[in-house]
Amino acid sequence: MKTYSILLTARYPKRFIPFAFLSMALFHVPLFLNKRIFFYKLMGSGKNGTFDIRPDFQQWAVMVFWKAEKDMEEQEIQKGTRDLFGKFIMAWLTLFNTQCRIFHLQPYAGHGSWDRETFIPQKEKKEDPTGPIAVLTRATIRLQRLLHFWRAVPSTAQNLSENKGFLYSIGIGEIPFIKQATFSIWQTAQDMKNFAYQKAEHRKVIQNTRKENWYAEELFLRFHLLGDYPLQKQAQKDINAHV
Repeated sequence: MKTYSILLTARYPKRFIPFAFLSMALFHVPLFLNKRIFFYKLMGSGKNGTFDIRPDFQQWAVMVFWKAEKDMEEQEIQKGTRDLFGKFIMAWLTLFNTQCRIFHLQPYAGHGSWDRETFIPQKEKKEDPTGPIAVLTRATIRLQRLLHFWRAVPSTAQNLSENKGFLYSIGIGEIPFIKQATFSIWQTAQDMKNFAYQKAEHRKVIQNTRKENWYAEELFLRFHLLGDYPLQKQAQKDINAHV
């Protein structure tokens, strides 16, 4: 079985922020009832596109994982996007005039777990693909290490967009301050590695997380980036399919 994922980011107009909060409760129902999905998360967002102690109440995200018996092309995943999220979620996002972006993903390498789910064989090594890749870095921070973590964030997140090969990032999380993640896209896998392992500030933080045991759980996943486009494009495809 092959594992696939979709990250949907939604930015609400300021006047609809109360409905953004409400969506985090209501969206659980269709996602939980969808038997195709084996793992999903509804998340808020931080400012500045990475770990950030300041929340962005306009920006929210939904991430789903599912399995398929065969390799799927991007076009096949596009056709199934509405089925995965359901008519209610898609209609809600349209009704409240959200600016949405959809990322079609296939995890191929990484380590760690997310609520004890690993997504890929932990010992299986695969070569990085050519072209852009996506990366999810996610952690549950130990309460006694919260201060250490948030003190280290500015040095690693500062000027992220100025790194060679950087294309996009968003800070997301299930619980403010404690369960945090950064999703980023890089022009090549080597660009990502240069940032992660050659930047002195970032390398020092990685060493400290190991030495001082900052995380109760962590996950690092690399993805094939199969597709990236606004929700409006998906909606137009759905309309064309029924004409």
